[in-house]
Amino acid sequence: MDTRTLPPDGRTRARIVALTAVTALAPMVWGTTYFVTTEMLPAEHPLFAGLVRALPAGLVAVAIGAALPGGSGLPRGSWWWKSAVLGVLNIGLFFPLLFVSAERLPGGVAATFGAITPVVVALLAVPVLGERLSARRLVWGGAGVIGVGLVVLGPDAGLDVVGVLAGLGGAGSMALGIALTKRWGRPEGVGPISSAGWQLTAGGLFLVPITYIAEGAPPAIDGRAALGYLWLGLVGGLVAYVLWFRGIGRLPVTSVAFLGPLAPLVAAGIGVGALGETLTLVQIVGLVLALAAVLAGQLPPRGRRTALPVASNDGVALEAVR
Repeated sequence: MDTRTLPPDGRTRARIVALTAVTALAPMVWGTTYFVTTEMLPAEHPLFAGLVRALPAGLVAVAIGAALPGGSGLPRGSWWWKSAVLGVLNIGLFFPLLFVSAERLPGGVAATFGAITPVVVALLAVPVLGERLSARRLVWGGAGVIGVGLVVLGPDAGLDVVGVLAGLGGAGSMALGIALTKRWGRPEGVGPISSAGWQLTAGGLFLVPITYIAEGAPPAIDGRAALGYLWLGLVGGLVAYVLWFRGIGRLPVTSVAFLGPLAPLVAAGIGVGALGETLTLVQIVGLVLALAAVLAGQLPPRGRRTALPVASNDGVALEAVR
């Protein structure tokens, strides 16, 4: 890969903004999961919802990737175990931990734990990616956690040891998955659809026995539930994860991680627009603070330049350069 860097021009900045905006669609779509789960799906089957979100989407993505001109089907060589590891971290392990924290903690508390992912990614980027620790991003990551907390935490927020550990474990699992996805990239000639398909399939297969043991047989599915599962699998799974992993491969990893808090913010917005909830002044302040943190996370640290696009497996890569 050509790693030459040049001062960014207007076209480069526009492409970075466009790619960031497209990547941001993934956590925004994930922000609809709470509404779909509570309003459309059978109760007490959250792991089955996660399984439906991952496995069918993964198999479809693998099939699409294999059918594309010059596409790649199944992994080869070391990518069998790398895809399995990434699939477990990003999906298979993350989903159960997320649902455990959501069950053991008030929803706002669980969402706040999820918002610490950018901070964990910034810390993991030092040993995993060899990046320097950025105090500015740590500060803004903390601001994002506070902002999300102000938006989603209620007066009945309580702590449960198992729920707290699950929340921290879920954030750590996703953060490590993001860092390793960036470190390993994709094999030559493999596009983002195939790569996402491998991870979704691996994560879904990991969820099969866990879902059966924890929840038993699948629930009865009516038309409303079918639409909900279709949304989770097609949009929240296939489309969102292809955009997410594509963004990780082509943008600075911490910038992508800072988009994560958009999910609980979108969930709160849906609560206002669709469920008739209202925002207090404190929640509005938290919303502004969290959005400021998301935007600040997209800015390169001082003293760095943004590289012009260079060749990559799927066309163009945009990287922040020290």
